[in-house]
Amino acid sequence: MRPRVEWMTQADERILEFLLEKDIIASPSVIAANIDYTGEYISRRCRKLADGGLLQRVDASNYRLTELGERFLEGEVDPGEIELDNQ
Repeated sequence: MRPRVEWMTQADERILEFLLEKDIIASPSVIAANIDYTGEYISRRCRKLADGGLLQRVDASNYRLTELGERFLEGEVDPGEIELDNQ
């Protein structure tokens, strides 16, 4: 079972699940088109997930799932391990 992380949204989990399932590096617009959210919203959420260490920004517009992100999806992470850099 996945831990409950206070600042995360349902969209955040869908972003992480999409990147794990497809095993790709993707832009927020590509992710948004595949999970039915706006690109602008997914862009904000990707930045937040990168701040929390769950995604890695690989260049100006693309993200990949981190090892911490994979462990989160597998339910192997304590919520204390996922903290926002800018809090």
